[in-house]
Amino acid sequence: MIGRLRGILVEKQPGQVLVEAAGLGYEVDIPYTTFFHLPETGQEVVLHTHFAVREDAHSLFGFANRLDRDLFRLLIKVNGVGPRLAVGILSGLDADQFIQCVEQRDASALVKLPGVGKKTAERLLIDMGDRIGQLEGQFVPRGTGAVNAGETPKRPPRQPDASEEAEAALIALGYKPQEATRAINRVAEEGMSREDLIRNALKAMIPTG
Repeated sequence: MIGRLRGILVEKQPGQVLVEAAGLGYEVDIPYTTFFHLPETGQEVVLHTHFAVREDAHSLFGFANRLDRDLFRLLIKVNGVGPRLAVGILSGLDADQFIQCVEQRDASALVKLPGVGKKTAERLLIDMGDRIGQLEGQFVPRGTGAVNAGETPKRPPRQPDASEEAEAALIALGYKPQEATRAINRVAEEGMSREDLIRNALKAMIPTG
């Protein structure tokens, strides 16, 4: 089991990074909430990871903090929720937001996530309601200024620019990271707002009759 990865960030894009550690390059799938916490390429990065093994693929998933990783591990235990859907959920909601949805029984927020229908949302609320207690001591309400258990205080993450936010929004809508990146690059012009980027990218991605 690979539980933590520390190395140099070689490449990054919403959905995946390449990290070099001890001479090896690790391709790591990430939710876009983690993407916003990444340093610049060429700098050191630490990811909390989960190594998933299937008959047809071995995949490494990475997260900015241990809470997100541990929540991911609980999500994939829910019937019908695989690693890809779990990453999609954590791309639309960070761990704190997801836990608050479960505690408040807010199914409407969950069904807005790609791949989550009404039945899946209801199953998540039921199953995760019994399981989030396993995260006791890690979840910290917003605004307290505290950090996750086992974490050291860090500088505030770099704020994403409009293009990164637009790409993340497209991914949250269900588009593949590569599709979102290409669409934003096609329409991006200096000074464009996130909203204009998203609007123009969607027009470019949806063929007209």
